Amino acid sequence: MARPVIEPFRIKVVEPIKITTPAERRALLADARYNLFSLRAEDVIIDLLTDSGTGAMSAEQWSAVMRGDESYAGAKSYFRLQEVVRELTGMEHVLPTHQGRAAERILCAVVPLRGKVVLSNGLFDTTRANIEVAGGAGIDLPAADALTAHRPFGGDMDLARLDEHLARHEGSIAFVVMTVTNNTMGGQAVSLGNLRAVAERCRRARVPLVLDACRFAENAYRIQRDEPGMRDTPLSEIARAMFDVADVFTMSAKKDAIVNMGGLLGVRDGALAEAVKVNLILTEGFPTYGGLAGRDLDAMAQGLREVLDPHYLEYRYAAARYLAKRMEDDGLVVVQPAAAHAVYLDAGAALPHLAPSDLPGQSLACALYLAGGLRSCEIGELMFGPGEGRRQLVRLAIPRRVYTQSHIDYVGAVAEDVARVRHQLPAMRILSAPAHLRHFSAALEPATPFPEFDA
Repeated sequence: MARPVIEPFRIKVVEPIKITTPAERRALLADARYNLFSLRAEDVIIDLLTDSGTGAMSAEQWSAVMRGDESYAGAKSYFRLQEVVRELTGMEHVLPTHQGRAAERILCAVVPLRGKVVLSNGLFDTTRANIEVAGGAGIDLPAADALTAHRPFGGDMDLARLDEHLARHEGSIAFVVMTVTNNTMGGQAVSLGNLRAVAERCRRARVPLVLDACRFAENAYRIQRDEPGMRDTPLSEIARAMFDVADVFTMSAKKDAIVNMGGLLGVRDGALAEAVKVNLILTEGFPTYGGLAGRDLDAMAQGLREVLDPHYLEYRYAAARYLAKRMEDDGLVVVQPAAAHAVYLDAGAALPHLAPSDLPGQSLACALYLAGGLRSCEIGELMFGPGEGRRQLVRLAIPRRVYTQSHIDYVGAVAEDVARVRHQLPAMRILSAPAHLRHFSAALEPATPFPEFDA
Protein backbone atom coordinates (compact mmCIF):
# COMPACT_ATOMS: atom_id res chain seq x y z
CA MET A 1 0.00 0.00 0.00
CA ALA A 2 1.40 3.40 -0.98
CA ARG A 3 2.26 5.76 1.82
CA PRO A 4 -0.01 8.83 2.04
CA VAL A 5 1.37 12.24 1.14
CA ILE A 6 1.52 14.06 4.47
CA GLU A 7 1.40 17.77 5.21
CA PRO A 8 5.11 18.76 5.16
CA PHE A 9 4.78 20.98 8.23
CA ARG A 10 3.85 20.89 11.92
CA ILE A 11 1.18 23.05 13.56
CA LYS A 12 2.30 25.54 16.22
CA VAL A 13 -0.71 27.85 16.57
CA VAL A 14 -4.40 26.93 16.33
CA GLU A 15 -7.56 28.96 15.88
CA PRO A 16 -10.95 27.68 17.12
CA ILE A 17 -13.70 26.97 14.58
CA LYS A 18 -17.28 27.91 15.45
CA ILE A 19 -19.60 25.00 14.64
CA THR A 20 -23.03 26.18 13.46
CA THR A 21 -26.26 24.23 13.07
CA PRO A 22 -28.25 23.84 9.83
CA ALA A 23 -30.98 26.12 11.23
CA GLU A 24 -28.45 28.80 12.11
CA ARG A 25 -26.87 28.59 8.67
CA ARG A 26 -30.24 28.89 6.95
CA ALA A 27 -30.92 32.16 8.80
CA LEU A 28 -27.38 33.45 8.25
CA LEU A 29 -27.50 32.78 4.50
CA ALA A 30 -30.87 34.51 4.18
CA ASP A 31 -29.49 37.54 6.06
CA ALA A 32 -26.54 37.56 3.62
CA ARG A 33 -29.02 37.65 0.70
CA TYR A 34 -27.63 34.32 -0.52
CA ASN A 35 -24.25 35.87 -1.31
CA LEU A 36 -21.47 33.92 0.39
CA PHE A 37 -19.15 36.94 0.29
CA SER A 38 -21.56 38.67 2.68
CA LEU A 39 -21.24 36.03 5.40
CA ARG A 40 -19.12 36.76 8.44
CA ALA A 41 -16.04 34.55 8.48
CA GLU A 42 -16.82 33.39 12.00
CA ASP A 43 -20.04 31.83 10.67
CA VAL A 44 -18.13 29.63 8.20
CA ILE A 45 -16.87 26.20 9.32
CA ILE A 46 -14.50 25.46 6.41
CA ASP A 47 -13.68 28.52 4.30
CA LEU A 48 -12.86 27.61 0.70
CA LEU A 49 -14.00 30.91 -0.80
CA THR A 50 -10.50 31.71 -2.03
CA ASP A 51 -6.86 30.78 -1.62
CA SER A 52 -5.95 34.48 -1.88
CA GLY A 53 -4.35 35.80 1.29
CA THR A 54 -5.84 32.99 3.39
CA GLY A 55 -2.71 30.87 3.84
CA ALA A 56 -0.69 30.28 6.99
CA MET A 57 2.77 31.84 7.08
CA SER A 58 5.76 29.77 8.16
CA ALA A 59 8.01 30.27 11.19
CA GLU A 60 10.65 31.71 8.86
CA GLN A 61 8.14 34.18 7.44
CA TRP A 62 7.15 35.33 10.92
CA SER A 63 10.84 35.71 11.70
CA ALA A 64 11.17 37.82 8.56
CA VAL A 65 8.30 40.00 9.77
CA MET A 66 10.46 40.98 12.75
CA ARG A 67 13.21 42.13 10.37
CA GLY A 68 10.85 44.52 8.59
CA ASP A 69 12.36 47.92 7.89
CA GLU A 70 9.56 50.51 8.06
CA SER A 71 11.52 53.36 6.51
CA TYR A 72 9.39 55.34 4.05
CA ALA A 73 11.96 55.27 1.25
CA GLY A 74 14.79 52.88 0.48
CA ALA A 75 13.96 50.32 3.16
CA LYS A 76 16.19 47.26 3.47
CA SER A 77 13.06 45.12 3.23
CA TYR A 78 12.45 46.33 -0.31
CA PHE A 79 15.96 45.51 -1.47
CA ARG A 80 15.72 42.02 0.04
CA LEU A 81 12.49 41.50 -1.90
CA GLN A 82 13.98 42.99 -5.07
CA GLU A 83 16.91 40.56 -4.93
CA VAL A 84 14.61 37.53 -4.61
CA VAL A 85 12.26 38.66 -7.38
CA ARG A 86 15.05 39.53 -9.81
CA GLU A 87 16.62 36.12 -9.28
CA LEU A 88 13.28 34.38 -9.69
CA THR A 89 11.97 36.31 -12.70
CA GLY A 90 14.86 38.10 -14.39
CA MET A 91 12.81 41.33 -14.39
CA GLU A 92 14.91 44.43 -13.81
CA HIS A 93 12.18 46.68 -12.46
CA VAL A 94 10.33 45.30 -9.41
CA LEU A 95 7.41 47.32 -8.03
CA PRO A 96 5.46 46.14 -4.96
CA THR A 97 1.74 46.87 -4.66
CA HIS A 98 -0.77 46.21 -1.91
CA GLN A 99 -2.26 43.31 -3.90
CA GLY A 100 -2.48 41.87 -7.40
CA ARG A 101 -5.46 43.90 -8.62
CA ALA A 102 -3.52 47.07 -7.83
CA ALA A 103 -0.75 45.89 -10.16
CA GLU A 104 -3.39 45.21 -12.81
CA ARG A 105 -4.99 48.62 -12.32
CA ILE A 106 -1.66 50.43 -12.65
CA LEU A 107 -0.79 48.52 -15.81
CA CYS A 108 -4.20 49.32 -17.30
CA ALA A 109 -3.72 53.00 -16.38
CA VAL A 110 -0.33 53.46 -18.05
CA VAL A 111 -0.93 51.36 -21.18
CA PRO A 112 -3.52 53.03 -23.47
CA LEU A 113 -6.57 50.78 -23.50
CA ARG A 114 -9.48 52.87 -24.81
CA GLY A 115 -10.75 51.20 -27.95
CA LYS A 116 -8.12 48.45 -27.64
CA VAL A 117 -8.43 44.74 -27.02
CA VAL A 118 -6.55 42.39 -24.69
CA LEU A 119 -6.20 38.75 -25.74
CA SER A 120 -5.82 36.03 -23.12
CA ASN A 121 -5.99 32.33 -22.36
CA GLY A 122 -8.46 33.35 -19.64
CA LEU A 123 -8.87 36.68 -17.86
CA PHE A 124 -10.00 36.42 -14.28
CA ASP A 125 -12.60 38.76 -12.80
CA THR A 126 -10.50 41.67 -11.54
CA THR A 127 -8.22 41.65 -14.59
CA ARG A 128 -11.18 41.86 -16.95
CA ALA A 129 -12.84 44.56 -14.85
CA ASN A 130 -9.70 46.74 -14.84
CA ILE A 131 -9.41 46.37 -18.63
CA GLU A 132 -13.05 47.30 -19.16
CA VAL A 133 -12.98 50.26 -16.77
CA ALA A 134 -9.98 51.61 -18.74
CA GLY A 135 -12.00 51.40 -21.95
CA GLY A 136 -10.65 48.14 -23.37
CA ALA A 137 -12.21 44.78 -24.15
CA GLY A 138 -10.93 41.39 -23.04
CA ILE A 139 -11.12 38.39 -25.36
CA ASP A 140 -10.50 34.88 -23.98
CA LEU A 141 -8.95 32.34 -26.34
CA PRO A 142 -8.76 29.07 -24.38
CA ALA A 143 -8.75 25.70 -26.06
CA ALA A 144 -12.32 24.78 -26.99
CA ASP A 145 -12.17 21.61 -24.88
CA ALA A 146 -10.23 23.16 -21.99
CA LEU A 147 -12.67 21.99 -19.32
CA THR A 148 -13.57 18.61 -20.77
CA ALA A 149 -10.40 17.15 -22.31
CA HIS A 150 -8.88 16.11 -18.95
CA ARG A 151 -5.32 16.64 -20.16
CA PRO A 152 -2.43 18.10 -18.16
CA PHE A 153 -2.39 21.54 -19.82
CA GLY A 154 -6.00 22.56 -20.24
CA GLY A 155 -5.00 26.15 -19.49
CA ASP A 156 -3.16 26.59 -22.80
CA MET A 157 -4.16 29.27 -25.27
CA ASP A 158 -5.67 28.18 -28.58
CA LEU A 159 -2.84 29.13 -30.97
CA ALA A 160 -4.98 29.01 -34.10
CA ARG A 161 -7.49 31.41 -32.57
CA LEU A 162 -4.64 33.60 -31.34
CA ASP A 163 -3.29 33.85 -34.89
CA GLU A 164 -6.77 34.74 -36.12
CA HIS A 165 -7.26 37.51 -33.56
CA LEU A 166 -3.74 38.91 -33.95
CA ALA A 167 -4.57 39.40 -37.63
CA ARG A 168 -8.14 40.60 -37.08
CA HIS A 169 -7.20 43.20 -34.45
CA GLU A 170 -3.81 44.22 -35.85
CA GLY A 171 -2.89 47.66 -34.56
CA SER A 172 -5.48 47.66 -31.78
CA ILE A 173 -4.09 45.03 -29.37
CA ALA A 174 -2.85 46.58 -26.14
CA PHE A 175 -1.22 43.40 -24.85
CA VAL A 176 -1.69 39.66 -24.44
CA VAL A 177 -2.18 38.10 -20.98
CA MET A 178 -1.24 34.52 -20.11
CA THR A 179 -2.72 33.49 -16.75
CA VAL A 180 -0.82 30.72 -14.92
CA THR A 181 -2.52 28.68 -13.74
CA ASN A 182 -5.68 29.45 -15.74
CA ASN A 183 -8.18 30.10 -12.95
CA THR A 184 -11.09 30.80 -15.29
CA MET A 185 -10.54 27.44 -16.96
CA GLY A 186 -10.74 25.37 -13.79
CA GLY A 187 -7.25 26.22 -12.53
CA GLN A 188 -5.67 24.26 -15.36
CA ALA A 189 -1.93 24.62 -15.96
CA VAL A 190 -0.25 26.14 -19.00
CA SER A 191 2.58 24.29 -20.72
CA LEU A 192 5.96 25.91 -21.24
CA GLY A 193 5.69 25.01 -24.92
CA ASN A 194 2.43 26.95 -25.22
CA LEU A 195 3.88 29.94 -23.35
CA ARG A 196 6.83 30.04 -25.71
CA ALA A 197 4.62 29.69 -28.79
CA VAL A 198 2.43 32.59 -27.62
CA ALA A 199 5.52 34.68 -26.86
CA GLU A 200 6.93 34.09 -30.34
CA ARG A 201 3.68 35.23 -31.93
CA CYS A 202 3.61 38.31 -29.71
CA ARG A 203 7.16 39.23 -30.70
CA ARG A 204 6.34 38.92 -34.40
CA ALA A 205 3.24 41.08 -33.92
CA ARG A 206 5.13 43.54 -31.66
CA VAL A 207 2.56 43.07 -28.91
CA PRO A 208 3.67 42.95 -25.24
CA LEU A 209 3.13 39.72 -23.36
CA VAL A 210 1.96 39.97 -19.74
CA LEU A 211 2.24 37.00 -17.38
CA ASP A 212 -0.45 36.87 -14.69
CA ALA A 213 1.81 34.90 -12.36
CA CYS A 214 -0.07 34.57 -9.10
CA ARG A 215 0.17 30.75 -9.16
CA PHE A 216 3.45 30.41 -11.03
CA ALA A 217 4.87 27.77 -8.67
CA GLU A 218 1.88 25.48 -8.96
CA ASN A 219 2.09 25.85 -12.74
CA ALA A 220 5.83 25.11 -12.70
CA TYR A 221 5.22 21.91 -10.72
CA ARG A 222 2.71 20.71 -13.31
CA ILE A 223 5.23 21.45 -16.09
CA GLN A 224 7.88 19.45 -14.24
CA ARG A 225 5.52 16.49 -13.77
CA ASP A 226 3.77 16.39 -17.11
CA GLU A 227 5.63 18.22 -19.87
CA PRO A 228 7.93 15.93 -21.87
CA GLY A 229 11.61 16.40 -21.07
CA MET A 230 11.01 18.53 -17.95
CA ARG A 231 10.96 15.89 -15.19
CA ASP A 232 14.58 16.48 -14.13
CA THR A 233 14.54 20.28 -14.50
CA PRO A 234 14.61 22.13 -11.15
CA LEU A 235 11.46 24.06 -10.35
CA SER A 236 13.41 27.31 -10.07
CA GLU A 237 14.64 26.89 -13.65
CA ILE A 238 11.15 26.13 -14.90
CA ALA A 239 9.76 29.19 -13.15
CA ARG A 240 12.51 31.36 -14.61
CA ALA A 241 11.76 30.00 -18.09
CA MET A 242 8.10 30.99 -17.64
CA PHE A 243 8.99 34.56 -16.69
CA ASP A 244 11.65 34.82 -19.42
CA VAL A 245 8.99 34.80 -22.16
CA ALA A 246 7.14 37.81 -20.71
CA ASP A 247 7.65 41.56 -21.03
CA VAL A 248 5.65 42.30 -17.87
CA PHE A 249 4.28 40.26 -15.01
CA THR A 250 1.58 40.97 -12.47
CA MET A 251 1.26 38.88 -9.33
CA SER A 252 -1.07 38.62 -6.42
CA ALA A 253 1.48 37.61 -3.80
CA LYS A 254 -1.45 36.43 -1.68
CA LYS A 255 -1.29 33.15 -3.60
CA ASP A 256 2.13 31.66 -4.35
CA ALA A 257 4.12 34.04 -2.16
CA ILE A 258 1.99 32.68 0.72
CA VAL A 259 1.36 36.04 2.38
CA ASN A 260 -1.83 37.61 3.63
CA MET A 261 -1.40 40.84 1.69
CA GLY A 262 0.80 41.98 -1.17
CA GLY A 263 1.32 42.12 -4.91
CA LEU A 264 4.02 42.67 -7.49
CA LEU A 265 4.42 44.31 -10.87
CA GLY A 266 7.56 43.41 -12.82
CA VAL A 267 8.65 45.30 -15.95
CA ARG A 268 11.56 44.94 -18.38
CA ASP A 269 11.24 48.21 -20.31
CA GLY A 270 12.70 51.21 -18.49
CA ALA A 271 10.31 53.78 -19.99
CA LEU A 272 7.27 51.72 -19.03
CA ALA A 273 8.72 51.25 -15.55
CA GLU A 274 8.99 55.03 -15.10
CA ALA A 275 5.34 55.48 -16.09
CA VAL A 276 4.39 52.74 -13.65
CA LYS A 277 6.33 54.42 -10.84
CA VAL A 278 4.54 57.73 -11.38
CA ASN A 279 1.14 56.06 -11.14
CA LEU A 280 2.23 53.90 -8.23
CA ILE A 281 3.35 56.95 -6.24
CA LEU A 282 0.02 58.60 -6.93
CA THR A 283 -2.11 55.66 -5.81
CA GLU A 284 -0.09 53.15 -3.76
CA GLY A 285 2.89 54.85 -2.18
CA PHE A 286 6.61 55.26 -2.73
CA PRO A 287 8.06 52.64 -5.14
CA THR A 288 10.08 50.93 -2.40
CA TYR A 289 7.03 50.08 -0.33
CA GLY A 290 4.08 50.22 -2.72
CA GLY A 291 1.31 50.37 -0.15
CA LEU A 292 2.81 47.70 2.11
CA ALA A 293 4.60 47.67 5.44
CA GLY A 294 8.26 46.69 5.37
CA ARG A 295 7.41 43.53 7.30
CA ASP A 296 5.06 42.52 4.48
CA LEU A 297 7.88 42.88 1.95
CA ASP A 298 10.17 40.65 4.01
CA ALA A 299 7.46 38.01 4.48
CA MET A 300 6.82 38.07 0.72
CA ALA A 301 10.50 37.56 -0.07
CA GLN A 302 10.66 34.55 2.25
CA GLY A 303 7.43 33.11 0.85
CA LEU A 304 8.77 33.28 -2.69
CA ARG A 305 11.75 31.19 -1.53
CA GLU A 306 9.58 28.59 0.20
CA VAL A 307 6.92 28.11 -2.47
CA LEU A 308 9.17 26.18 -4.87
CA ASP A 309 9.77 23.41 -2.30
CA PRO A 310 8.76 20.25 -4.22
CA HIS A 311 7.46 18.54 -1.08
CA TYR A 312 5.11 21.44 -0.40
CA LEU A 313 3.82 21.45 -3.99
CA GLU A 314 3.40 17.67 -3.98
CA TYR A 315 1.23 17.99 -0.87
CA ARG A 316 -0.84 20.79 -2.48
CA TYR A 317 -1.66 18.68 -5.51
CA ALA A 318 -2.24 15.54 -3.44
CA ALA A 319 -4.83 17.24 -1.23
CA ALA A 320 -6.72 18.54 -4.27
CA ARG A 321 -6.56 15.17 -6.06
CA TYR A 322 -7.89 13.41 -2.97
CA LEU A 323 -10.83 15.80 -2.62
CA ALA A 324 -11.60 15.68 -6.35
CA LYS A 325 -11.75 11.87 -6.31
CA ARG A 326 -14.00 11.90 -3.24
CA MET A 327 -16.41 14.26 -4.99
CA GLU A 328 -16.40 12.24 -8.19
CA ASP A 329 -17.19 9.13 -6.14
CA ASP A 330 -20.20 11.06 -4.80
CA GLY A 331 -21.46 11.54 -8.36
CA LEU A 332 -20.36 15.13 -8.90
CA VAL A 333 -18.56 16.21 -12.07
CA VAL A 334 -15.09 17.65 -11.39
CA VAL A 335 -12.78 19.49 -13.75
CA GLN A 336 -9.75 17.22 -14.20
CA PRO A 337 -6.92 17.06 -13.61
CA ALA A 338 -7.50 18.72 -10.27
CA ALA A 339 -5.72 22.04 -9.85
CA ALA A 340 -3.40 22.48 -6.88
CA HIS A 341 -5.20 25.49 -5.44
CA ALA A 342 -8.79 24.34 -5.86
CA VAL A 343 -11.28 21.70 -6.88
CA TYR A 344 -13.79 22.90 -9.48
CA LEU A 345 -17.26 21.35 -9.57
CA ASP A 346 -19.30 21.50 -12.77
CA ALA A 347 -22.57 22.82 -11.37
CA GLY A 348 -24.24 22.79 -14.76
CA ALA A 349 -23.68 19.04 -15.04
CA ALA A 350 -24.62 18.43 -11.40
CA LEU A 351 -27.85 20.44 -11.68
CA PRO A 352 -29.12 19.71 -15.20
CA HIS A 353 -32.62 20.93 -14.29
CA LEU A 354 -31.24 24.49 -14.02
CA ALA A 355 -30.36 26.66 -17.01
CA PRO A 356 -27.27 28.90 -16.87
CA SER A 357 -29.55 31.89 -16.21
CA ASP A 358 -30.79 30.03 -13.11
CA LEU A 359 -27.25 30.33 -11.68
CA PRO A 360 -26.67 26.65 -10.87
CA GLY A 361 -23.21 27.43 -9.51
CA GLN A 362 -24.59 29.80 -6.91
CA SER A 363 -27.33 27.33 -6.00
CA LEU A 364 -24.77 24.57 -5.46
CA ALA A 365 -22.48 26.89 -3.47
CA CYS A 366 -25.37 27.91 -1.20
CA ALA A 367 -26.30 24.26 -0.67
CA LEU A 368 -22.75 23.41 0.41
CA TYR A 369 -22.98 26.14 3.04
CA LEU A 370 -26.40 25.05 4.27
CA ALA A 371 -25.33 21.39 4.47
CA GLY A 372 -22.06 21.86 6.31
CA GLY A 373 -20.92 25.45 6.65
CA LEU A 374 -18.62 25.32 3.59
CA ARG A 375 -17.96 28.61 1.82
CA SER A 376 -17.04 28.31 -1.85
CA CYS A 377 -17.15 30.56 -4.91
CA GLU A 378 -19.32 30.50 -8.04
CA ILE A 379 -17.37 30.93 -11.28
CA GLY A 380 -20.01 31.15 -13.95
CA GLU A 381 -22.83 33.40 -15.04
CA LEU A 382 -23.05 35.28 -11.75
CA MET A 383 -19.35 36.16 -11.87
CA PHE A 384 -18.92 36.80 -15.59
CA GLY A 385 -22.43 37.34 -16.94
CA PRO A 386 -24.01 35.41 -19.82
CA GLY A 387 -21.58 33.79 -22.24
CA GLU A 388 -22.03 31.23 -24.98
CA GLY A 389 -20.69 27.85 -23.91
CA ARG A 390 -19.58 29.10 -20.48
CA ARG A 391 -19.32 26.33 -17.91
CA GLN A 392 -21.07 26.94 -14.60
CA LEU A 393 -18.44 26.12 -11.99
CA VAL A 394 -18.10 26.14 -8.23
CA ARG A 395 -14.55 26.57 -6.96
CA LEU A 396 -13.51 25.13 -3.63
CA ALA A 397 -10.18 26.89 -3.09
CA ILE A 398 -7.84 25.31 -0.56
CA PRO A 399 -5.90 27.81 1.60
CA ARG A 400 -2.19 27.11 1.85
CA ARG A 401 -1.01 25.24 4.95
CA VAL A 402 -4.29 25.80 6.83
CA TYR A 403 -6.49 22.69 6.75
CA THR A 404 -5.63 19.09 7.65
CA GLN A 405 -6.70 15.78 6.15
CA SER A 406 -9.71 15.54 8.48
CA HIS A 407 -10.92 18.93 7.26
CA ILE A 408 -10.69 17.70 3.66
CA ASP A 409 -12.59 14.54 4.62
CA TYR A 410 -15.30 16.72 6.18
CA VAL A 411 -15.62 18.70 2.94
CA GLY A 412 -16.07 15.45 1.04
CA ALA A 413 -18.77 14.27 3.45
CA VAL A 414 -20.70 17.54 3.09
CA ALA A 415 -20.48 17.31 -0.69
CA GLU A 416 -21.90 13.79 -0.50
CA ASP A 417 -24.92 15.09 1.43
CA VAL A 418 -25.50 17.79 -1.19
CA ALA A 419 -25.06 15.34 -4.08
CA ARG A 420 -27.95 13.24 -2.76
CA VAL A 421 -30.40 16.14 -3.16
CA ARG A 422 -28.82 18.01 -6.07
CA HIS A 423 -31.92 17.58 -8.27
CA GLN A 424 -33.93 19.49 -5.64
CA LEU A 425 -31.70 22.57 -5.57
CA PRO A 426 -33.54 25.72 -6.64
CA ALA A 427 -32.87 28.33 -9.30
CA MET A 428 -31.39 31.60 -8.03
CA ARG A 429 -32.54 35.08 -8.97
CA ILE A 430 -30.53 38.32 -8.80
CA LEU A 431 -32.35 41.06 -6.88
CA SER A 432 -29.67 43.75 -7.26
CA ALA A 433 -26.09 43.94 -8.48
CA PRO A 434 -23.49 46.54 -9.52
CA ALA A 435 -22.30 46.91 -13.11
CA HIS A 436 -18.83 45.45 -12.47
CA LEU A 437 -17.69 42.53 -10.30
CA ARG A 438 -21.28 41.88 -9.32
CA HIS A 439 -20.63 38.56 -7.62
CA PHE A 440 -18.91 40.32 -4.70
CA SER A 441 -21.98 42.25 -3.59
CA ALA A 442 -25.06 41.03 -5.48
CA ALA A 443 -28.23 40.28 -3.53
CA LEU A 444 -30.00 37.07 -4.53
CA GLU A 445 -32.87 34.81 -3.54
CA PRO A 446 -33.87 31.22 -4.34
CA ALA A 447 -36.93 30.69 -6.56
CA THR A 448 -38.06 27.93 -4.17
CA PRO A 449 -36.77 26.90 -0.72
CA PHE A 450 -33.60 24.82 -0.39
CA PRO A 451 -34.05 21.29 0.95
CA GLU A 452 -33.44 20.65 4.63
CA PHE A 453 -30.10 19.24 5.76
CA ASP A 454 -29.33 17.29 8.92
CA ALA A 455 -26.65 18.37 11.37
